[in-house]
Amino acid sequence: MSEDILDLRGRIGLVTGAGQGVGRQIALHFAAHGAGGVLVNDVSLERAEAVAKEAQGLGCRSLAVAADVTDRDAVNDMVGRAAAELGGVDVLVNNAGNMGADPGRVERKPFWDATQASWDAFIGVNLYGVLNCTSAVIPGMIERAQGGRLITVISDAGRVGEPGLEIYSAAKAGAAGFTRAVAKTLGRYMITANCVAIATTRTPTVAGMTENEELAKRVLRNYTIRRFGEPSDVANMVLFLASEASSWITGQTYPVNGGYSFAL
Repeated sequence: MSEDILDLRGRIGLVTGAGQGVGRQIALHFAAHGAGGVLVNDVSLERAEAVAKEAQGLGCRSLAVAADVTDRDAVNDMVGRAAAELGGVDVLVNNAGNMGADPGRVERKPFWDATQASWDAFIGVNLYGVLNCTSAVIPGMIERAQGGRLITVISDAGRVGEPGLEIYSAAKAGAAGFTRAVAKTLGRYMITANCVAIATTRTPTVAGMTENEELAKRVLRNYTIRRFGEPSDVANMVLFLASEASSWITGQTYPVNGGYSFAL
């Protein structure tokens, strides 16, 4: 039998925002491909526990932790639990994100009329959450000297911009720039850092868009492959970047977007 190049070889993964949607599928992909353990993070402990139970059903050790990624102390405590109960974090997936209360809305309030607090809501999760989680796991990765994987799920809005989502676009672009800098900093430790940029994917967050037939038709005109993404489409790319198959790839952003936009 040929070797499974996507086998995670016992690595411990931490997936933020993993209580539903894309994050849930990433956690389950890890559990099904040889992960030594998966830490399922979500702001809802109930959701996190449900996914952790699914991962355990696949024969993988799993720990559910409720933590807000914008809270640096809470993040540090979460990573400490991962070290104590699972042995550390070998793969971090910064998946937690915030696209606003109604992502399917066609008309949005201009950002110049929005409050500072509404800007902070986007920047907090989508940028500071990435900074907090990444900074928390790096010391352990360096100390164990076994390499590591830092993977951040961003959005095509961060690559090409999206009208009505200017602050969200800025936060996601910031996360991508941070990832490139981190890749240069940590390459000497055999730690890689990459981004996955996604477009409209069927998750509870965008159900109002994907389940509205008229709106869905209008949106899909912008896609070369005329279907919405599935969580498994994103999880497949994340699994690749977490595996040994990607050991010589770092500082990159991979669009998983059905041709919504093309990379140069």
